[in-house]
Amino acid sequence: MALGLDPRIKLRHLASFLETVRAGGVARAGAELGMTQPAVSKALAELEAILGVPLFDRSRRALTLTAHGEMFERFATAGMATLRQGVEALEEARTGRGLVAFGALPSVEAGIVPRALRRFAASSFACRVLVESGPSPYLLELLRTATIEFVVGRMANPQAMDGFSFEHLYSEELALVVRPGHPLAGSGTIDLRDLSAFSLIVPPRQAIIWPAVETLLLAGAVGNPASTIETVSNSLGRSYTLIEDAVWIISLGVVADDLETGQLVRLPVDVGGTLGPVGVTTRSGAELSAQAGAVLAEIRAVVAVAA
Repeated sequence: MALGLDPRIKLRHLASFLETVRAGGVARAGAELGMTQPAVSKALAELEAILGVPLFDRSRRALTLTAHGEMFERFATAGMATLRQGVEALEEARTGRGLVAFGALPSVEAGIVPRALRRFAASSFACRVLVESGPSPYLLELLRTATIEFVVGRMANPQAMDGFSFEHLYSEELALVVRPGHPLAGSGTIDLRDLSAFSLIVPPRQAIIWPAVETLLLAGAVGNPASTIETVSNSLGRSYTLIEDAVWIISLGVVADDLETGQLVRLPVDVGGTLGPVGVTTRSGAELSAQAGAVLAEIRAVVAVAA
């Protein structure tokens, strides 16, 4: 059975201990805490009695920590910092002053993220949200420098994941889509070599899904297409596909709503080999803010409903 925190340990005990260590003396600690020197000394003595070990070496002129004191100081500092963060997070949630900043790759910014943000806006943690978009290398650099707290989308190449952790949410394949009325729309069988006669809209070479796109085209012996447009812009890809006999090769999640409403048509092409993991990338060992954790919880909930 796990032992809980001794109920005799109060916040004043921890505050007196940590401020004495920081200030280097009982008198200065008392001044900082608004307590008398005897009150701080009493709190320290009570804490040592509760813990059953001396925390300070009082045999010298300067007050120094014992080995037990050094051990306890590390955990007490971490515990107080966590408690302070919790209080600040609740205050930000109560006043709406918080900020959640995260990145969203194209595969999720059209479907999962908007639905999750709608749920988050109705929660008690609702606050200001900043959603960065762009190619994976750009978002991972923002994550590495702690400019954003996490990235949602396809997992980056293993070489780029150093220092990051990945939580798998689901797997997604590519889709080849065209406008209704496109010469290839409604075809019973599509030979990938037929794509060469049309403009292709594809992700840029540095995009996460580019290797899957390249493999698909090479395996299908697709020659030089009529023209190629490389872009990470979903709005550009969609708009161009609707006005031109082009074939847009993109993550299925980007166009799922358009396919459901009939705005776009999916070509019957075997894309099973393009399946890739979609999830959340965070900095290894980093703690998310309470609000960021709430957004992530809503993202998980949206994925669970769609599964």
